[in-house]
Parts: sequence; C-alpha cells; structure tokens
Amino acid sequence: MSPLIAPSILAADFANLQKEVEMLNSSQADFIHIDIMDGVFVPNISFGIPVTQAIKRHAKKPLDVHLMIVEPDRYLEAFRDSGADIISVHHEACPHLHRTLQVIKSLGAKAGVAINPHTNVELLRDVIQDIDMVCLMSVNPGFGGQKFIENTYGKISRLKDLILAYGASTKIEIDGGVNIQNASKLIAAGADVLVAGSFVFNSPNPINTINELKSIRLI
Repeated sequence: MSPLIAPSILAADFANLQKEVEMLNSSQADFIHIDIMDGVFVPNISFGIPVTQAIKRHAKKPLDVHLMIVEPDRYLEAFRDSGADIISVHHEACPHLHRTLQVIKSLGAKAGVAINPHTNVELLRDVIQDIDMVCLMSVNPGFGGQKFIENTYGKISRLKDLILAYGASTKIEIDGGVNIQNASKLIAAGADVLVAGSFVFNSPNPINTINELKSIRLI
C-alpha cells in the first residue's frame, strides 16, 4: 500500500499560487497541505482565511489545513467555510481538545490533532478514537526546510501501538523534513501520510518528486 502524499503549499511560489495548485491537481498528490501560522503560537506568519479560500477555488484535491495558531476554536467554522476538508489543531493550543474535535466533526470536516516534537503521544490516549489523523511534527513548527528530527521514528511506533490498542482508525501524518531518503523508514514505522514542502517544490520536477514519494511501498 502506497503512502498518502500531502505537499505543503508553504513551500510553493506565492506569486504563482494558482499555477502551483493546478500542478498539484495534475499530480498524484492526495491532499494539499496548508499551514496556517499566526506569529503567536509559532514564530512566523503565513496564510489565513482569504488565501485558503483562493486555493480552494482552484484545488481539485482535498485541503488538509494545519492550524498553528492560538485559540483555534474561534476560527474552525471560518476555515471549514473556506474549504478545509481536514482541520488539524495543536494539542498544545487546545485546553478542551475533546470538545474541539467534536466541533470540527459537527462542521463536516475530518478532525486532526498535531503535536510538537516534545509532546508525548500518550497525551492523546483518551481522545485517540475521536481523532481522524494525528500530525506528528518532525521539526519544530514555524518554518519550512528544517532538518528532520530522528526521534520521530520511535514516536510513530508508539503512536501506532496506541491506535491499535484502542482499535482506532486514526491515520498518522508526518510533517517536517520528509524526503526520499527517510520516507521508506517513516512508512515502515507506521506513517500513513507524508507532508513534503521544500522537497517537492524545490525539486526540478515537482510532479516526478510526488510520484517518487507515492511509489514507495512497505517492504
């Protein structure tokens, strides 16, 4: 079974965003990953609701929206209305995570939870059956192009054990530093979805790069 691929639009050419989205439409990408940053939860500012709406107008792939923001509950409905098919909130930003997940689902979107590199997957035990996808940050969130954190492999395995223990259908997404060198090992550890930004958009042929990631099989 091949992995799901979610190219991160954060690494795209912002001056030609429509062209970049149309390129992804014609590729084997499964999702378009959109990083929303507020300059508070993470030390950077990226997209907001208007850009998400603009991407949705041209996208033929589901939008995987990753909210790296404080007080995400205030914006869930707005991002769903903007076209988000998957909405991931950070565990570290949600004091009432179970309620937040229920709201996302009530809006008709898939509910995701992202966790930072230092956050223990055990903290998701009581809500794992309510989560459609866990986004494991394999770099510190806020900037693209960072070096992959090697501890991620063990974290994937521990999360996979947790998912299996509860009979959950939760998918595991890896975000940060993904490339062709580590993709096979990530899939072998239990990852289902690979987010790739710089590796895709900085390559000479992004469509071929996506195809290469998509063609990885668990040996």
